[in-house]
Amino acid sequence: MLVGKRIVLGVTGGIAAYKAVELCRRLVDAGAHVIPVMTEGAERFVGRATLSALASEPVQTSLWDEVDPIPHTRLGRSADLIVVAPATARLLSAYANGLSTDLLTNILLATRAPVVVCPAMHTEMWEHPAVRANVAALASRGVHIVEPESGRLAGGDIGTGRLAATESIVAAITAALAAGAASTAGELSGTHVVVSAGGTREPIDAVRVIANRSSGKQGYALAAEAALRGARVTLVSTVELPSPAGSEVRAVETAAEMLDALAELAPKADVVIMAAAVADFRPTTVAPGKLKKATGMPEIVLERTPDILAGLGANKPPTQVLVGFAAETSDLVANATSKLQAKNLDLIVANDVSAPGVGFQHETNAVTLLCADGSTIGVGLTDKKAVAKVVMDTVVKILMTKPRQ
Repeated sequence: MLVGKRIVLGVTGGIAAYKAVELCRRLVDAGAHVIPVMTEGAERFVGRATLSALASEPVQTSLWDEVDPIPHTRLGRSADLIVVAPATARLLSAYANGLSTDLLTNILLATRAPVVVCPAMHTEMWEHPAVRANVAALASRGVHIVEPESGRLAGGDIGTGRLAATESIVAAITAALAAGAASTAGELSGTHVVVSAGGTREPIDAVRVIANRSSGKQGYALAAEAALRGARVTLVSTVELPSPAGSEVRAVETAAEMLDALAELAPKADVVIMAAAVADFRPTTVAPGKLKKATGMPEIVLERTPDILAGLGANKPPTQVLVGFAAETSDLVANATSKLQAKNLDLIVANDVSAPGVGFQHETNAVTLLCADGSTIGVGLTDKKAVAKVVMDTVVKILMTKPRQ
């Protein structure tokens, strides 16, 4: 359950902050990708160098001194889970009342991932009515609370308030991840999802092609997310990436080959997601061998390739959800809206590939989802896995409005 999971480890300013070091090590050893976030108070109890050395990424502490201009939204959206250990009374109050006082509280307010909070404080503080009310409010909103244990506290007295044992926290994290997976695990059960990925390659001669910079990573992330939700997934791909678990891969290269594959698969699919970057043009003739410089400059005449997405939209069954992608460099919303309407799509995912860190050949993406009903959803710069989650959440909602077969 922990292998490959992105976990934000929040550490606040309590004496139990030193125990976060052991928790970090345990999570990393279990295969998790741990991103530590420390408050200003936490740095008074444990050095950031220690957590940076043990975690998967360096410690982050501020909204303002990072390369990423919006670190809280990126971390909040890309996390599979957020755990705060220890959580002070101040943190509980800020989180319960929606106060964004620092990087950690901003992340907590910007995430839809499961959150595990592990309070630690002196007994009198833990038992104070205000603290109890804040804990109850968080629990009522679905936050997982790992209550403190009884034992020796700072100062030498005995009582309830010491941070729960590392084993208990890891168990709570595992349970929260399992519960989150269970909430979406079967929602696409019995459906067939077809995803296209990568950029097509149109041959010029025996060795040269017209291509684009699409890596296929966003398409693969979508296929993996659909499979996690119980769908039968067919991935029509032009790239060689590890196959997502639970998916069948159809390898293609050209726009014509992709058209043939989708003509076979799409009519009976419940969801079709055209994430591939299909070439708009191809050479009218292909040289049988390698064109040589000695023969002079070749004349390459181009013709349009079939508009696969428009064809899918024209023949879309009433029960099917059809999703397109729009990679733009200007007039993002206007161009994407035009494609959404002209090609009879249920949803289009638009991104400005001229922006830093967005789209082609990046691990990250920033998109705007435009739905046929006029609603829009913005996703700021984050990893492609997080984008895939938002897209599939939206697909599931649209699918529920479709007539059943």
